Amino acid sequence: MLALSAALVGAPRETAEGQVSRPASTPPSDSTSLINADRPGIADGSRVIQSRQLQIEIGAQEERRRDGGVRTTTTFVPLLIRFGVADRLEARVESNSLTSNATNSSNFPTTRATGYSPVSIGAKYQLYDSNGENRRSLGVIARLFAPSGSSNFRADRNAGDVRLAADWDFAPQLSLNPNIGVARQEDDQGRTFTAALGAMTLSYSPTDRISPFVDLGAQSPETPGGGAAIIVDAGLGYIVGRDLQLDVSGGRGVHGSTPPRPFIAVGVSIRHR
Repeated sequence: MLALSAALVGAPRETAEGQVSRPASTPPSDSTSLINADRPGIADGSRVIQSRQLQIEIGAQEERRRDGGVRTTTTFVPLLIRFGVADRLEARVESNSLTSNATNSSNFPTTRATGYSPVSIGAKYQLYDSNGENRRSLGVIARLFAPSGSSNFRADRNAGDVRLAADWDFAPQLSLNPNIGVARQEDDQGRTFTAALGAMTLSYSPTDRISPFVDLGAQSPETPGGGAAIIVDAGLGYIVGRDLQLDVSGGRGVHGSTPPRPFIAVGVSIRHR
């Protein structure tokens, strides 16, 4: 199954758009809004893309870990494909796609493994959107990972997660994005276990196109019978054009044995209308 950071990284940076009040029962239209990507970061957003829109979010991420004298560097290409099915519903395909591990120590030569990570099929449904000032919204996101992948990264059992995601523009230029959920995961020894998930992102938007953020993600347990894993990160999303966003982020684990110390990531999100 995916490592903690790989499972959690990839959250949206919401922009302060769509301030015209609408009835709460009417879903907002994104036809004239700026792109709203589910990366970078940890928490996922609650808002969906417009019906019949296609959005591709792809990046490059490097993570480093150390266990005694053994050092591991993992590089992968996180990919999220979103397609608007209806006004409040989007379909999602997600994977860390091409993944490479390099392990070395002072006593042994470097060993490398390259393959494809498991692929998930899922959906996001927007339950509520207040629109207007102090905008609040709530959504649910579900993913299913069927046995897939290759080489050392293959998953042999079904896994998945369900999360509630919220967004709250609680002050001018500031927003909070909490997530809470539960996951069924497979560890690197093929054992499945159930874990609680949580995340919180604080975003600042000095303009509609620039959005720096800080966030935190947690999982408990991180392995069967293990303790909690906590990771923190910070970054920036920059909207170049109405349908194009660039991003950069970095962070590290502050508790647990599975999070990276540190990770860095860059990415691009493109919307086709």
